[in-house]
Amino acid sequence: MKKSVVKRIRITRTGKIVRRRMSVNHFRTRRSQKNIRKNRKMTSLDHPKKSFMKLLY
Repeated sequence: MKKSVVKRIRITRTGKIVRRRMSVNHFRTRRSQKNIRKNRKMTSLDHPKKSFMKLLY
């Protein structure tokens, strides 16, 4: 199991793989409030599941 992958992604109960959005922690003064709020949510991965499952287990 790759620790770096485990820290960055999560598997939901329905089986989707989700990750945090980038541009959340630093340099937020450049961004609009709408963008900051939008980036708080998790987003799903578009990559194939098989490759990530190999890294997780």
